Amino acid sequence: MKRNYHVFLSFRGTDVRQGFLSHLYVALDQKGIYTFVDSEELRKGEEISPALMRAIEESHVAIIVFSEHYASSRWCLEELLKIMECKEKMAEGVSVFYEWNPEK
Repeated sequence: MKRNYHVFLSFRGTDVRQGFLSHLYVALDQKGIYTFVDSEELRKGEEISPALMRAIEESHVAIIVFSEHYASSRWCLEELLKIMECKEKMAEGVSVFYEWNPEK
């Protein structure tokens, strides 16, 4: 399978899009790392597009940014499921826990 992206970023937009994620994306871009970031706000109730699923399949690495409300998003959970399905084909997966306390 052709790999079009070095990294696929999975995140809850409302939690991290304007701060942490933008800094992470810029840092990766400055190092020449081609990164997929869904730039449109996801709408509740819609299905994840085939293009988004294809982007996961075509990535070498997935970075999952777990934040306080990540698991409350059906989109995020569907992305995570697809990442787990593709994990044997990916070079690696990385988890980042952003302002998240598992003891809450």
